[in-house]
Amino acid sequence: MKDLKAAVTDVLGHHPGVLKNISRTEMIRLSVERHEAMVTESGALATWTAPESTGRSPKDTLIVKRSSSEGNIDWTSANNLPIDADTFDSILEDAIGQLKVADKLYETDRTIGADSKYALPVKVVTNRALHTLFIDNMFRPVPADIEKSCFAKDGFLLIALPYYKLDSAKYEGKLRKLPNGKTSDLVVAMDFDRGIGMVIGSAYMGSMKKMLFTVMNYLLPLRGILPLHCSANEGTKKDSALLLGLSGTGKTTLSADPARALLGDDEHGWSDDGIANFENGCYAKMIDINPKKEPDIYDAVMHKADYLKHGSMVENAMVYPDGRFDFDDNRFTENSRASFPLSFLKNIKPSSVAGHPKTILFLTADAYGVLPPVSKLNKEQAMLWFMMGYTSKLAGTETGVTEPQVAFSRFFGAPFMPCKPDKYATMLGEKMEKFQTNVFLVNTGWSGGSYGIGKRIDLTLTRRMVNAALSGELDGVDYTDDKLFHLQIPVSCPGVPSEILNPINTWADPEAYRAAANKLAKQFSDHFDKAYGSNNLPASMVSQCPGK
Repeated sequence: MKDLKAAVTDVLGHHPGVLKNISRTEMIRLSVERHEAMVTESGALATWTAPESTGRSPKDTLIVKRSSSEGNIDWTSANNLPIDADTFDSILEDAIGQLKVADKLYETDRTIGADSKYALPVKVVTNRALHTLFIDNMFRPVPADIEKSCFAKDGFLLIALPYYKLDSAKYEGKLRKLPNGKTSDLVVAMDFDRGIGMVIGSAYMGSMKKMLFTVMNYLLPLRGILPLHCSANEGTKKDSALLLGLSGTGKTTLSADPARALLGDDEHGWSDDGIANFENGCYAKMIDINPKKEPDIYDAVMHKADYLKHGSMVENAMVYPDGRFDFDDNRFTENSRASFPLSFLKNIKPSSVAGHPKTILFLTADAYGVLPPVSKLNKEQAMLWFMMGYTSKLAGTETGVTEPQVAFSRFFGAPFMPCKPDKYATMLGEKMEKFQTNVFLVNTGWSGGSYGIGKRIDLTLTRRMVNAALSGELDGVDYTDDKLFHLQIPVSCPGVPSEILNPINTWADPEAYRAAANKLAKQFSDHFDKAYGSNNLPASMVSQCPGK
C-alpha cells in the first residue's frame, strides 16, 4: 500500500500557505473576504453551490474494497458501492497535486464523538475557508484526554476539494457513467483500512458530515459500540431517550422538548457506558421553516449578531438584495440547509453524553393510516423494525404518485450503515436486554383512513403518548397483540382517548382497514425477502416481520 497519508503530511509541511487550526473568527473573515459566502441581515453567512452540489451524490459515494475489510461490509446493499484501491490511489494522487498548487490550505484537527473513549481524531485538509467553518460548526474540539480513545493512534484524514473536477477521460470505465454518456468528474470515497476519505468535486457540505458518520458506523460495531442515526435527549431524572425516524416523521419536532435537554439531533453512539453525540453542531433543513413551530432552530440561524461572532451558515436558500432570507422559496433546491453549533440552541446538555437510554422511540409517518399511534416492541420486534426503518411518502409529492408509497431505510439511515445488517440489529437487541431499555413505535402519520381520507394524528396527542412512553406511564397498562404487524397495542394511555389507540376503531369501514393493513403488511414481507432473504437471520426475528 502506498503511504499517501505521509504524502499529504509532506505537502502540509512544505506548503507556504497552510493555515492550521485557525480561530473561528478568522474562518468567518476569510470566508467573506475570499467571496465564498456573503453576510446576511442577521449576521449569518449565505452561500450557493452548483446544481450538482445541492445534495449528496449517493451514486458517486464509494468504499474501497479490500480483502482485509470486505467481509464486514454488506455489498448486497445498493448504498455500498465499491471502488478499487488503484483507482482510489490515483484520485488521491490527483488531489495531492491540487493541494500543492492551492494558494491557501486549511488544516483543521477535530474529533467525532463526545465520549473520549471512542472519539475519532479527524484531520480535515481543504482549500476553502467556508468548508473549514462548517467543520468547526459540526465537529468537536480535540479533548485533553484524547489518548484514552481506542482510535487515538488511528485517526482519519479527510481531503475536501469541493470545486476541483476530475479528468473524466482519465477515469472512464473506473467511475460512474452519467446518463449523458460522460464519466462522472466528482467522487466521495473512503478507505476504511487506511483511514482516508476524499470529497472531490462536490461542494455540498453534508458530504463531509455524512462521510464521517459512515466511517463511525463502520468502525464502532467492530468495537462493540452501536452507532445510531437518531436524536437524543435527557429528562430531569437523568432518563435519556433516543428518537429514530426518517424525514417527515417528526424527529426534530419531538426531540425538541422544553422539559428535556438535547444531546444532539442526528448521530450518536451507544457503548457500555451510555450514549454520546458524535457532533458539535446541527445541520438543519431550512425549507419552509416555521419560527413558531421550530423557534430554537430558527433563532440559532436568524439571531442577530456581528457576523464575525455569528458563524451560522446557510446553503442554497433564497436571499434578497437587502440580506433577508426567504425560506419558502424552493426554486433552487428543496434541500437548503443551515449549519450551526449546538451551543446556539437554548436547551442542550453541553457534555452531549448520558447514561443508557431508558426509552427508544421509532417514529414513522404511516400514510396508510393502519399502524397504531403508539405500540410497544419486544426485543425481536424492535430488531426487525430497526432493520426495516419504515415510513411512507405521500400521494402527490411526486408526479404519478396517487397513493401512499412505502419507504424502507435500514436502521433509519440506510446510506450510512455499511456493515452487514445483522451486526446492527443484533447489537440493538443485546443492548436492550442488557440495559432494560423499552422500545416504542410511534405513528405520527394518519388515522381513520389513508392519506386523503383520514386525518393526521393530532400533534398534541402524539406528544402526550410520547411523554407517557418516556415517563413510564405505559409500563403498567394492559396490551393487546396485533398479529398482523406483530406489535403490542396499549389498551389505555393517560390523556389519550382509548378508542384511537387501535386504528381499526377509527376507520368507518373495518373491511377497508383490513384491506389496507394487509396491503402494507405484504409490502413489508416482500421487501424483507428481497433485502434480507439471503442473510440467514434468526427465525425468532424473521417471524416478527409484518405479513409473516
